[in-house]
Amino acid sequence: MAYIIGLTGGIASGKSTVSKMLHDAGFPIVDADIAARKVVEAGTEGAKQIRATFGAEVFKENGELDRQKLGSIIFHDSEKRAALNAIVHPLVRRWMLAERDRLLAAGHDIIVFDIPLLIESKLQEMVDTVVVVFVDEQTQLERLMRRNNLPKSEAQARISSQIPLSDKIKQADIVIDNSQSLAETEHQVHALIRTFSK
Repeated sequence: MAYIIGLTGGIASGKSTVSKMLHDAGFPIVDADIAARKVVEAGTEGAKQIRATFGAEVFKENGELDRQKLGSIIFHDSEKRAALNAIVHPLVRRWMLAERDRLLAAGHDIIVFDIPLLIESKLQEMVDTVVVVFVDEQTQLERLMRRNNLPKSEAQARISSQIPLSDKIKQADIVIDNSQSLAETEHQVHALIRTFSK
């Protein structure tokens, strides 16, 4: 039977870095962000539902979703964010479970579910172990401003749209502290890999 590691964190916490380390170590990754893009591609059921809810103005002329336009709406409006999540989350979940089944059929017994909003979306029952990548709030804010070239207010709005990392770690089985050097993070990830490779 497969063992599913649920990897989560917060925006700019370094979760993608940890995910890449696990991938490089040979663990297959099922990425919720990739799933979220796939299920709203032009012509999909997700795209049709978003168009019906938010209107044609959140789409480009070629039928693709205008993520920036949609993002500027939902990051500042919790009701609209909830409406989008109600469309996308069930479709993402279905896509990820299908991907899990494909990997199981291919003979993998440990699979990583990379889900940024694992705790917000209450998806803990989809995984066997919850791993949270943690950084302190100030580091998270500075990294996000630098990475996305955002003003402080915009970066703060994006961080505030998620459960604080300090709350997420209370629901973690394993915490990887990514506040220090990359080498320090790698050391923690290798310890995690040893745990699951026994």
